[in-house]
Amino acid sequence: MTVTVTYYCPHCGALAELERDAYLADKAVTPYPFEGWTYAAPDDAYESAEGVRFVCGDETLKDGEEGCGEPFYLSFVKYEDGREIDPRQPTERVELSDGVSPRGPRGPRGPSGPTG
Repeated sequence: MTVTVTYYCPHCGALAELERDAYLADKAVTPYPFEGWTYAAPDDAYESAEGVRFVCGDETLKDGEEGCGEPFYLSFVKYEDGREIDPRQPTERVELSDGVSPRGPRGPRGPSGPTG
């Protein structure tokens, strides 16, 4: 079963339409792609991708809408090992220090103030 779904462009608010299978679950519409997600064009086989890349102003705009020409991304819900993946989670752990903590802030050295 297919349904027609509309999405707002996050840049200008124009409405884009996509006829798609009803079983696909939407995660988010964003002005940027999620890291690690694969995107297909609306007229490609996006069912095997993890989302759809729209260009606001192409043939997907609803009648009477004017687009801005900017890309935006529809991301589908994605699962790994039976759990939904949160695209906002960092994909790798980053160590910001070598384990040595600074003793205090470093700043300009100047007079210590009034004595008295």
